[in-house]
Amino acid sequence: MEDLSHYRKSYEKSELLESNIPEDPINLFNRWFHEVEDFGGNEEVNAMTVGTIGLDGFPRSRVVLLKKFTEEGFIFYTNYNSEKGKAIAQNPKICLSFFWHTMERQVIIKGVARKTAAAISNNYFESRPHGSKLGAIVSNQSEVVPSRAFLEENLKQLENDYEGIVIPRPEHWGGFLVTPVEVEFWQGRPNRLHDRIRYTSQENFTWKIERLSP
Repeated sequence: MEDLSHYRKSYEKSELLESNIPEDPINLFNRWFHEVEDFGGNEEVNAMTVGTIGLDGFPRSRVVLLKKFTEEGFIFYTNYNSEKGKAIAQNPKICLSFFWHTMERQVIIKGVARKTAAAISNNYFESRPHGSKLGAIVSNQSEVVPSRAFLEENLKQLENDYEGIVIPRPEHWGGFLVTPVEVEFWQGRPNRLHDRIRYTSQENFTWKIERLSP
């Protein structure tokens, strides 16, 4: 047994006050995202955890990369036939979370996911490096494979098949747009009295803003 109770840290880098936040969470997310990016220390600021309810009824989380965010929501790309793709198809209510340790900040997003339009997925797929395009085709994501060599041999075959040829986006690969219904911003503070501000979507396209006890 290893006791980790002595792992302690005092959070003192910033604060989150109602007097200094916008009326909607996307604007605050945009501000925090670029502040973290400018501060440095997070190699992939757009790395986020996607939580779903699996087909077996168990929650499951994995880290993926956010590729775009707008007033509509947050976009990431994946194999629709993967475990998370199938889970989202069955239950589109998912959770996104960001933890930016350099700024002692966390964002938790509850939302509803839906597939992006084919044109959006096509445009992003075309922007990917050649190897990443081939990887999307060769990988039956989440499926059992016999070995690493099996994947590498299939990749070599695809490299030959698509040499000098435009690689089309597979129909089973594309984007999800997550429309938020609730967004919580967490800012670490001294003595564990952290700041927690929650935005909840309202029927009139506004946001209810509340402070939560830490």
